[in-house]
Parts: sequence; structure tokens; C-alpha cells
Amino acid sequence: MRIQLDLTPTQLLPKIAKLWELSAVKIRSIEDSYKPENGTPVFTVEGKYTARGWTEWTQGFQFGSAILQYDATGDEWFLNSGRQRTLDLMAPHVSHTGVHDHGFNNVSTYGNLLRLALEGRTGASDWEKEFYRMALKISSAVQASRWTAIPRVDNVPSWLKGEAGYIYSFNGPHSLFVDTIRSLRSLAVGHRLGHQMMGEGDRKVSLLGRLLAHAEATSRYGIFHGKGRDAYDVRGRTAHEAIFNVNDGAFRCPNSQQGFSPFTTWTRGLAWAVTGYAEQLEYFETVADAELEPFGGRAAVTAMLRTTAEDVSDFFIEQATSLDGIPMWDTGAGNIHQLGKYQDKVSDPYNPYEPVDSSAACIASQGLLRFGAWLESKGETEKAKHYRQAGLTVLSTLLEEPYLSTDESHQGLILHSIYHRPNGWDHVRQGQAIPNGESSMWGDYHAREAALYVQRLAKNEPYLRFWPQ
Repeated sequence: MRIQLDLTPTQLLPKIAKLWELSAVKIRSIEDSYKPENGTPVFTVEGKYTARGWTEWTQGFQFGSAILQYDATGDEWFLNSGRQRTLDLMAPHVSHTGVHDHGFNNVSTYGNLLRLALEGRTGASDWEKEFYRMALKISSAVQASRWTAIPRVDNVPSWLKGEAGYIYSFNGPHSLFVDTIRSLRSLAVGHRLGHQMMGEGDRKVSLLGRLLAHAEATSRYGIFHGKGRDAYDVRGRTAHEAIFNVNDGAFRCPNSQQGFSPFTTWTRGLAWAVTGYAEQLEYFETVADAELEPFGGRAAVTAMLRTTAEDVSDFFIEQATSLDGIPMWDTGAGNIHQLGKYQDKVSDPYNPYEPVDSSAACIASQGLLRFGAWLESKGETEKAKHYRQAGLTVLSTLLEEPYLSTDESHQGLILHSIYHRPNGWDHVRQGQAIPNGESSMWGDYHAREAALYVQRLAKNEPYLRFWPQ
């Protein structure tokens, strides 16, 4: 990536204003055409949002986008829409026992509404706030209950000796997805709200403990650290899925559902890790030392989170992206060799060989910015600038054509997003050899979230955090 070292949040404000202008039109268009009985909007086909049954993991992004639009612009139509849709349709997601996506669905809706209420932005009553708190507490426990215990190994840090394991994916108890690292925000919110998960025999289960155990398991088994784990161990590379033997909890192998292979990096999974670990670093700064002592103390927790955040962020910057900060959908995809060294070129979503994935860029831009902010808080100014400027560079690219969708008849906000390339689910337009020109609900939501984050920085507004203050 060619990092723009002089770019500032203030310089991006005109582009961000344009994004919100387009975003308003697109959210209204989706709302006008959306029929809940037809399923949750997932990605666009010829510019119109369509459903795709797999798991219902994008509805929170749909309604959360309206809430972010209100946050950024103050237009109450969007607050009313997002709030009413959350009330009417999100309850099944709170109690959904079959997915690992609670942080995506519920923190994006109930969480954003509670955050705005506590900021005094919505006039919410005390009972309305309690409604949001209750939803988030239950969501955190349901998420944490999808638990597969695994054996401790000799070099696991002492803070994991209470419990080792992971929140398993919708694929089943054998499956650890890298995606879930960003959905851990659900457990963090539940813990911050003082919720206590209860298990069999009234056993109390620490949400904080499960958060830490899952983060460590993802780092150990889903992310490579350049220490000779296997012949393909490149520092910062991620596997989409880690497979375990549920009979004895033993790790068996890396795998990939949505990437090209277990030994290449699906860049949206990489992006989930970039942002998931960075925002957990920020969150744990607000957790008291006494709460961390049962898990080995602050130094051990911070070291694990920081090492992982740095590894995946460096891989994203140095190996996953083109010069302008946009990654290919997978760093080892079958025809990627036809592009030559794509890292030395500006991204081309219309190339005939392999798609880019703008949604990975939308997600990762915020993580790079947050990691930079965390490093700045530690006095590591030069390192902080490196990651902050990388995040601003990626976002700046996304806020312009060919990525910003300026056609108001197209319901997507950010173009050239990829959903599931191996399954062939992404639309290939007439005259094109690969998927391009379409959008995804998660890409659009995260573009809005990153834009709001930078807008607040530029305007000296309260720092955007996912947990209640």
C-alpha cells in the first residue's frame, strides 16, 4: 500500500459529506422496496439488494445503517426507521442460538441505540434504555453459550487456566471462524453491563473469560505468526476456519469456507481480525486491573491482543492490498498470478482474472485507525502514524469512484464487494468475466461506521466506541 502520510481526518470531511448524501438516498430506497417476508438483504444484483439464505447475519447492518445515518447527520427519519425496525424485527436475533453473529446483528442495532441514548442524542426514557440493555445482555449470553471446550497446551498463558475454548460457528462445534473475533463485541458489551451468564447447576460463567479465551484461541489457531507453524506460516496470514476434533478438543487443521484455500488468506477474514483485535485493545483499556487479575493480569492480556493486531495489520498493509489500499478477495486465489505483483499497482475491479473485495477494505480501514489510536495512547507516535495513515488512505480510496456508488438508482453504497466466491453466489454482470459492480450490506455498514469514526475525530466529537460509557 502506498500510505498517504499527510492525509488528515479533516481533509476527508468533504468526501464523507458526499457519502452521507448518497447513503440517505440508498437507505430510503432499500426501505421502500424491502419486504421482511422475502428475507434479509445481503448483496446487490444489478444494483438491487437481494436476500441469500445461509444465515441471517446482515439484518443488524441494514437497520444499524439507518441509526449511523442519524448519528452522522441528525436526520430523525433515520433514527425513527432504525429504532422501529429494531423493535419490530430484531428480537429473534437476540435469542438466536444457531449463529455466531450476535455482535454483528445486535450491537449494530440495540448497541448503537443505547450508545446514542446515553450520549443524550435521542431523548430515550430510562425504560427504553433498559430495553436496549436487556437485549444486549441476553444476546451476549446466547453468543457465549455456543462454546466448545479445548485442552490447554503447555505454553498457553496462565490467564487461560480457568477455561480454554472458543465460540463455535454456525458450521457446528468443530468450527472456529476468524469472523467471530469482531462479534466478540457482544460479550464485551454484556460484561460491561454487568451481566453474568449462568450455566448448568447455576454455574456462573464469566463473559470476560470466554471473550479472552476465544480471542486467544483465534490468535493461536486461526492466525499465523511467522513462527514455523507449518510450511505456509507467513506472519499475519489468517485462515477462515480452524477445525477441531470435538471428541477430545484437539486442533486438526486450518480450513476455509469462503476463501480460496486453507493456506491462502481470505481478506475479509483478515479484515475481521484487524478490526476485532484493535477494538478489543481499546476496550481492555477500560477494564479494571482487578478484573484482569484472575486471567493473569493486564500485561498478558495486552501482549496477546497487541501482537495479533500488529501481525494482521502488517500483513494487510504489506501483502494483501494494492497501492490504493484495496485488497484482492483472497491473496492466493487461482488466477491471481495473472495479475503479476498486484501490490505494486492501483486496484482494478474490472480486471478479467480475480475480484477485489471492497468490503474487506471497509472493515479493515477502521481497525487500522483504531490500532493507530491505541498506539498513540501508549506514546508510540511513529508506529501510531503508520497505521493511522494507512487507515485514512484506505478510507479515502473507498470514498471515491470507482468504489463509491454515485448512481442513486443503485442501492449499494460501496461497489465491488464479494460475498462467497467459491460458491459462485456473486453476480457477474453481462460483459464481465468476474463479479464486480455490486455491494454488500456488511460492506456498506462498515463504510458508514468508518466514516462516522473519522467524522467524529475531525469535528472533535466524542470518540466512537461500541461499549456503553
